[in-house]
This record gives sequence, C-alpha cells and structure tokens, in this order.
Amino acid sequence: MSLIDNMQWRYATKKMNGEKVSQEKLDIILKAASLAPTSSGLQPFEIFVISNKELLSQIQPIAFGQSQIVDCSHLLVFAAWDNYTEERVNQRFDFMNSERGLPLSTTDAYKSNLLGMYLPRDPQVNFEHTARQSYIAMTAALLAAAEEKVDATPMEGFNPVALDELLNLKEKGLRSTVLLPLGYRDEANDWLVNLKKVRIPNESLFTFIY
Repeated sequence: MSLIDNMQWRYATKKMNGEKVSQEKLDIILKAASLAPTSSGLQPFEIFVISNKELLSQIQPIAFGQSQIVDCSHLLVFAAWDNYTEERVNQRFDFMNSERGLPLSTTDAYKSNLLGMYLPRDPQVNFEHTARQSYIAMTAALLAAAEEKVDATPMEGFNPVALDELLNLKEKGLRSTVLLPLGYRDEANDWLVNLKKVRIPNESLFTFIY
C-alpha cells in the first residue's frame, strides 16, 4: 500500500483487542521513531516501551481511564528533556562525531552557537522545544505502525505530572509529552472503526502562494 493508503487506513483506535504486536513489527516502529528528524540531530527525548501489565494498569487512571492503555500490546511513552544542558549537548555532538569518524572538535563552532542560544533561555522554553521534537518522532512511529498494519492512538489525554512521578522521570531530567498505545483494533466494539475518515477540504487547509 502507498503512504496515503496507509494513512487512510489508520484511525485513532478507541478499543484494542489485546493481541500482541510481533517483535519484528515493534522494532520497525521504534526504528522509524529513532530515524525521525530533530533539531540539530540532538534527539532530546527518550521513549519508554511498556508492556508490563501491572504498570499499564497503574497508568490507566493517569490517562483518565482510557481502555487502550491496558488493552494495547505496547505503550510508548515519549519523554522530552526538561532542559538543554551543556553536558547533554556535548554528549550528543561527541557521539555524532565519533560515529562519523571525525575529531570531536569538528562541530565546536556550531555547538557553541547552539549553547549560546539554549543555555540562557528559560527552562520551560527549552522544554517546549524538546517536546516538539518528541512529537516528530511520535509521528514517524505512527506512520510506521500504519505501514505495518498496527493500530496506534496518539494521546495527550493524561496527567503528565502523575505519570512523571510514576516513572521517576524527574530524576532522569525528563518530562512526559505524549503517549502512543500500539495494538490491534477490536472491530466488534470500537464505535469509530467503520466511520468515514473526515478531513477539512483542501481549500480550507492549504494556501498556495505563487
């Protein structure tokens, strides 16, 4: 199927059937998330892949009781850096240069420019920036899931403070941003499954400037 066909197929699955997603498909979805573009290639987030049923049951009330949390195969929790720090940025650039076989000093000028911009900013401003990067990765995972015919439901409907506490994210310098349950639709019990996908007309969405 084409990309557009896959996007037409997917929907925000409201009821999942508990069927397990294979490790092969999961690996592809996670690889897509890891390959997503991010600002300066820093990947300022981590992704928690949760299949532990006891933990999922603890997360469900934090996500306002949504059933996909416990009926999914795996729950991806995207957690962004709470701030940019010199140590974090240095580690990323050192890793990039090492992987490319370049001297660590290769990117010093570029890195210094970034640090000069990020470090003086309010931590909340920096978190909002890292959070946006995590959403790009989530979208890549979402599209990969559709290609693998795995259902996925992006969720902002949860209490991030409570989830951060449950997963000890603050101690890791992270804050949760978005959830992505992966699994398979329960066609017999999902009210949304057979409804037409509706998007606003192109003329209301796109403005062409020539």
